[in-house]
Amino acid sequence: MRSRLGLTAALLVLCGLCMRPVCGQSAPQPAHRATADTALDLAAMQRAVDSASEPASHWSGPKSGPSAVAGASIAIISEDLRNGGVLGVAKGIKEAANAIGWNTRVYDAHGTAEGRSKAVAAALALQPDGAILVGVDAGEMKQDLQPFAARRIPLVGWHVGPIAGAMTNSPVAMNVSTNPLDVARLTAMAAVIQSGARAGVVVFTDGNFQIARAKTDAMLDVIRACRDCRLLAVRDVAISKSAEQMPAVTDELLAQYGKSWNYALSINDIYFDYAAPALTRAGNMGRGLSMLSAGDGSAAAFLRIQAGTFQTGTVAEPLNFQGWQLVDELNRLLAHQPVTGYVSPVHLVTAANIAFDGGLQGQFDPGNGYRNLYRGIWKR
Repeated sequence: MRSRLGLTAALLVLCGLCMRPVCGQSAPQPAHRATADTALDLAAMQRAVDSASEPASHWSGPKSGPSAVAGASIAIISEDLRNGGVLGVAKGIKEAANAIGWNTRVYDAHGTAEGRSKAVAAALALQPDGAILVGVDAGEMKQDLQPFAARRIPLVGWHVGPIAGAMTNSPVAMNVSTNPLDVARLTAMAAVIQSGARAGVVVFTDGNFQIARAKTDAMLDVIRACRDCRLLAVRDVAISKSAEQMPAVTDELLAQYGKSWNYALSINDIYFDYAAPALTRAGNMGRGLSMLSAGDGSAAAFLRIQAGTFQTGTVAEPLNFQGWQLVDELNRLLAHQPVTGYVSPVHLVTAANIAFDGGLQGQFDPGNGYRNLYRGIWKR
């Protein structure tokens, strides 16, 4: 098995791409062809895609830590449980909490500002020992989260910001995630490789979230560096509005670009839940379009990949595993120890490897024995 240790570095230097400041990209962009000094190294890109597609059987996470802090009461504040990634992590948290001996209560913000405020207030009223944020933007919610810090209630989160790992200058101590920029770059690279470097791309994003804006910029860097790829448009569709808006948006894009649109990239699988039926209804016009998502590996995405229905890849988060990691990180804080800062490697799911690591059960669940490893750390 080729090592994944150099994958992040490879993704950073591939194609001669430079890191740009995180910026929003909500308006459609013109088709773009790269100059010679940003030409893609397709061979290196292929190696990165191959490495990220390997079975995830190796454990690279922590091997020691504090025993379980027994009987803790934990609030789980979820951005929107309609989102498959958020739901998958919440399920993983509850599974791990049961293993470690904690009580949990879930609060769903339903994807709205009002819902977030209500969920945070309800969680504080619980007077929990700790809290876990799932998909909530910690930067946008910083003021709302200050009461947790004031009461010395430790916070960890999943996908709460654009940088994975230990957090500074935030009430949240740890952002459990794969590296979102690596996820985004790999998604775009997979599209370039699959298309023979001739992708006509539309990118779907949600400008309400800093992490989504960062992922979008990273995907755009790769596509813009591809000489014979065309960036047709960037469409800003709120995840919470995707069910209502994506069918019409898909129809509009098909009418505007026709067969020149052959690749759809997104910051989340949920957009494709509503684009796929529109593509099916479009018949021949939608045939041949490939969809790849920079997260999170929903059950619906796995079904589309397995069935060969438009979606050809998702850079899936190990959602259940990340639920266990969140519990472990919070247990460390409750035991007055630092978080690990561990960032799990990126993993691309395609039809070629979906039979491994839980893919046939509709999820990316690494076959690295993480449940027993965490139980061993907690002495449970």
